[in-house]
Amino acid sequence: MTGREPGDTVPGRGRAPGDDEDTDALRVVLADDHPVVRTGLAALLESVRDGSPRVRVVGVAASGREAVRAAVTLRPHVVVMDIRMPDLNGIEATREIGRVAPRVAVLMLTMVEEDDSVFAAMRAGALGYVLKGAGQDEIVRAIRAVAAGEAIFGPGVARRVLGQLSRPPDRPDPCPTLTPRERDVLALIADGQPNSAVATRLGLSPKTVSNHMSAVLAKLGVADRAEAAAWAREAGLGPAPEP
Repeated sequence: MTGREPGDTVPGRGRAPGDDEDTDALRVVLADDHPVVRTGLAALLESVRDGSPRVRVVGVAASGREAVRAAVTLRPHVVVMDIRMPDLNGIEATREIGRVAPRVAVLMLTMVEEDDSVFAAMRAGALGYVLKGAGQDEIVRAIRAVAAGEAIFGPGVARRVLGQLSRPPDRPDPCPTLTPRERDVLALIADGQPNSAVATRLGLSPKTVSNHMSAVLAKLGVADRAEAAAWAREAGLGPAPEP
């Protein structure tokens, strides 16, 4: 269930002081499984008075599924989402929000800075990616940017994105029928990772990984994961074969 904390306002359940003057405020839901983070971030955002439309926290979520529900029921402009969330991780929740509430923008605010997570979040539909520890001005600027439909990244994340964009063009896709998630699974399998490690790395259940692997085997027309791994390495989707 979507929760409320001091400073949060839910439509139809009372109005916070100053709401009558706040019709242009940016409505935000905070999705993080740590109550202290939610409370501190809400206080930080609602303290900003810089002459621009203020940021108003209308709800909070402690899990990915709660974040999806809040996006549908509270109709915020922005969901500020952590990646490591119970029930449904932030990347999967972002993908679901894009399906059920496409007008709601998602800004990732997380401690996770691995390239895989950054690009997975982008593929899922996040418009911004900022690391926790960013200053108040940077977070508020990012919220306003994604609310306006702009893409924005923290400085360290931006360098990763620019580095990825500056890479030479990829070779033609040897198996275009693979979905991005199946490709992620196959790359880790080619790296010798067991299903349990793949599940942890991608934030999936072991059963979901097995289902993806079955689809990969069928699409590649190979008999087992060893053949799939060899195919991936030869196609350049995994590490180079051992000499």
